[in-house]
Amino acid sequence: MPVPETGTGPPVRRPPTPRFVHERYAGRMAQTDLDPLALDRQLCFALAATSRSVIGLYRDLLEPMGLTHPQYLVMLALWEHDPRSVREIAGKLRLDSATISPLLKRLEASGYLRRTRSTTDERQLEVSLTTAGRALRERARAVPVKIAERLGWPLARLEALKDELTALLELVDTV
Repeated sequence: MPVPETGTGPPVRRPPTPRFVHERYAGRMAQTDLDPLALDRQLCFALAATSRSVIGLYRDLLEPMGLTHPQYLVMLALWEHDPRSVREIAGKLRLDSATISPLLKRLEASGYLRRTRSTTDERQLEVSLTTAGRALRERARAVPVKIAERLGWPLARLEALKDELTALLELVDTV
């Protein structure tokens, strides 16, 4: 609803109040805050909140392809190397086999991949892309570009951040 201003000029429109309000995360530690348990000082919080928010950006891009973010990650692993064993996919994505199995079942039901027993080791399941799964790659090529556009950071900055996070992950692996 327009609110008249004093003086001349057009009325000022105020944006509607959002239904759910998230406090904006400043992302920086206060110089004077020495409390080691302050939320803004926690690496785990910054990583978790950022992860949820960034993954949320993918949702409406993946939905038309019939993919969730975890399924997208499985497809990325298979687009890199096809076929792969379930164990290889789980290792690449840093997930356990019990977590990966339902993802593979849903992707198989969608027609994007097939699971078969390995001819060299019957204990292992081999996962391979179908024609539809390979074709989906072309549609998915736009996803990283659109994510970078939404974030509004130069590609070099996003790549540097990814490299830093990868280095942190490697460090955590040694702890």
